[in-house]
Amino acid sequence: MRSVLKSSSGGQVEIKTANLPSYVLITPARNEAEFIECTLQSMVSQTHKPARWIIVSDGSTDGTDEIVEKYAAQHNWIELVRMPERTERNFAGKVHAFNAGYAKAIELDPPIVGNLDGDISIEPDHFEYLISKFHDDAKLGLWGAPFREGKTQYDYNFSNIENVWGGCQLFRRACFEEIGGYLPLKGGCIDHIAVVTARMKGWKTRTYPERVCIHHRVMGTAERGVLRARFRTGAKDFIVGNHPLWEVARSCYQMTKSPRVIGGLALAAGYAVSWLKRTPRPVSEELVQFTRREQILRLRNFLGRKMRTSDTSVQRQRSASKTSEAQS
Repeated sequence: MRSVLKSSSGGQVEIKTANLPSYVLITPARNEAEFIECTLQSMVSQTHKPARWIIVSDGSTDGTDEIVEKYAAQHNWIELVRMPERTERNFAGKVHAFNAGYAKAIELDPPIVGNLDGDISIEPDHFEYLISKFHDDAKLGLWGAPFREGKTQYDYNFSNIENVWGGCQLFRRACFEEIGGYLPLKGGCIDHIAVVTARMKGWKTRTYPERVCIHHRVMGTAERGVLRARFRTGAKDFIVGNHPLWEVARSCYQMTKSPRVIGGLALAAGYAVSWLKRTPRPVSEELVQFTRREQILRLRNFLGRKMRTSDTSVQRQRSASKTSEAQS
């Protein structure tokens, strides 16, 4: 395969690409008129385009459909699917929209199927790079790229490359079907549950920070403020089974981010309120225990690295002190 891109000088540069597998993308979009053209322009510029990109308009009323139709008329691999208008906004609706797209996607028998949000921008070789990972490991079941919001970048010093942001997730189709796809949970966490379930089933999950998605809408703020979003995130952390110690560490970390202190407190409050109310968990006990084992192991590894770094620093200071004494 060969792709042609325009260079910064205005000329054309031919890029040789590997013999990459085909893939199908699905984008559930509800009132994304403000941002979806950025995503459309990014996809049209891709060096390795999908066999089909199915954009499912989830009852949009803001002109999203008209924008997509304009691009679909020019590119036969873009398809618009309309869902009936609905008054309630929740994540279960997003899953139902995704499933409507997936029903069309499997007609093409793709080895890879992915979710792409309708409010992001990506580099032209984004999917060429990610799809190239398909043959690296037969057990790689779910993978993607991190996001950036303004100057904020996902922090992999604290997090783990096994976590895959939901705005850009690619599935080996066998993995997607084994985990039962996305769960239609009104409260969210559908992408996180998919990632953890995949690992629980023996698949590998991986984020490739070499590529980044520019996220144009701040997460969790489509209809609410940042503090309320953090509170709801804490509540979601409880329903997916996060370990209390993990949540304490997560809240402390969030206190260092904007809005400082109160953002972390809002996260902790959301978790605590759900715990006090004994909010039912829509996931299996098996998944909760698997999640907690992973989190405790990661906390131990993180603290172990900190202790080793501290010991090394102390040893260097002692060595420097002895050298100074000897010289004097």
